[in-house]
Amino acid sequence: MAIHSKSDQGGSSSEPPAWRPAGAKVVPAGAETIEEQIVDVRQKIYSRSVKGWFASWRIVFVALTQLLFYGLPWLNWNDRQAVLFDLGARKFYIFGMVLWPQDVIYLTLLLIISALGLFLFTAVAGRLFCGYACPQTVYTEIFMWIERRVEGDRVARIRLDESPFSFRKLRIKTTKHVLWLIVACWTGFTFVGFFSPIRSLGADLIALTLGPWQWFWLIFYSFATWGNAGFLREQVCKYMCPYARFQSVMVDRDTLIVTYDTVRGEPRGGRSRKIDHKAAGLGDCIDCSICVQVCPTGIDIRQGLQYMCIGCGACVDACNEVMDKVSYPRGLIRYTSERGMLERLSVSQVRRHLFRPRVLIYSLIMLILVSIFIGALATRETLRVDVIRDRGVLSREVAGGMIENVYRLQIMNASEHPLTLSFKAEGLPGITMKVADQLGIRQQDQAQSAHSTPWDSSRIEVPAASNRMLPVVVRAPVESGKPGSQPIRIVTTSIKPDGTIESVVQEASSFIFPN
Repeated sequence: MAIHSKSDQGGSSSEPPAWRPAGAKVVPAGAETIEEQIVDVRQKIYSRSVKGWFASWRIVFVALTQLLFYGLPWLNWNDRQAVLFDLGARKFYIFGMVLWPQDVIYLTLLLIISALGLFLFTAVAGRLFCGYACPQTVYTEIFMWIERRVEGDRVARIRLDESPFSFRKLRIKTTKHVLWLIVACWTGFTFVGFFSPIRSLGADLIALTLGPWQWFWLIFYSFATWGNAGFLREQVCKYMCPYARFQSVMVDRDTLIVTYDTVRGEPRGGRSRKIDHKAAGLGDCIDCSICVQVCPTGIDIRQGLQYMCIGCGACVDACNEVMDKVSYPRGLIRYTSERGMLERLSVSQVRRHLFRPRVLIYSLIMLILVSIFIGALATRETLRVDVIRDRGVLSREVAGGMIENVYRLQIMNASEHPLTLSFKAEGLPGITMKVADQLGIRQQDQAQSAHSTPWDSSRIEVPAASNRMLPVVVRAPVESGKPGSQPIRIVTTSIKPDGTIESVVQEASSFIFPN
């Protein structure tokens, strides 16, 4: 499938097309590509508003994505923020789950699934994500809606920009940018609210007591939203986004794309409604250029599929509206495949070609990965214990003919309730274990002899969604092992309030006997 660049659309006419504002610079045919690109970057696009089936779906996706983005940080779950990526505490809260840095495998799986999903959606329906759910598209739609409400539709905006400076022009432009900045700042505040508790963030913002990184990301994300959605707009999709460049390797002749029916539409040209255009040798396209006027990236879909097309379907809605007015059948520009257009396939035939080997393989791999991801989350242990030998304390012989080793247990409670834990060591005859006092092992020894509490009955409580570093002492009789390293197990048992066992975690380690 050929994907054309804008430089492939050269023409010989020196007159500016109808969709360009008056006074716009026109690059003559045969100009160098780099010059065309420079002019194209500087050329402002005045897109026209449009109504229709695809436009309604864009509104739905804008509402859904922004409801999700702006609303999630304000939801509560067990007296805390439902979705919070607390980088300072190195904990991610996602509703009932508490994820730690050790859970990076879940993030890796999620990224792989997202990438594969993008490949699948592109193979089926082209740049579906770009046209409806990409943040750049969504915020551009919001900013353009504000612009239309303040400055008017396409013709009114062109006249305003071409008019000389006046108080009215200053007032309108200022109002637009103030509204843009309000949306951008609220967006930046919400973004930071995913990484810092949003309720306390609001209080700190009012009191101007935010931390340096909070200030940085608030200002940076607000400025990026204002700049990308207000000024760069289509330039991000055309020149900055890498997805536009490699989409051609993911689509084929059976991919659904926005397509102009050249067989039906050509030759195009103006005509009177009173004449039979087919008898006059004309196609259904009346060359009104409205499909170009509504395009957010300013391309002419009649020149074929181009990498700048984001698949939003605005030209489809605009062309269908024109076809209704001139009493021609709809679908001159429509969502279909290249095969369907060239072979004149019906809608059902086009849909049958969607289930081709590439799509089926993508779907199967994605189903397997999603199943693994859900299964891993459902079976993940909420109690994790890492055993670390204390390198600052050597293996030694103590009173009673015992060999002593010191360890540190990194205990992570990923549940929403506190855990009561007990510990014991296994793997050697007569091995025992106790929790060492934070003040030192010697003080723990004194307390142990004073209270004569069995070592293996040591219990501690770990609060919900927290971690704890716990020093422990393991002792074994001299005769229970040979000099050198001997394998042992540290068994951690989680006990419910009624005394029953909730879970058991076993971690392997080694016990050193001195020579």
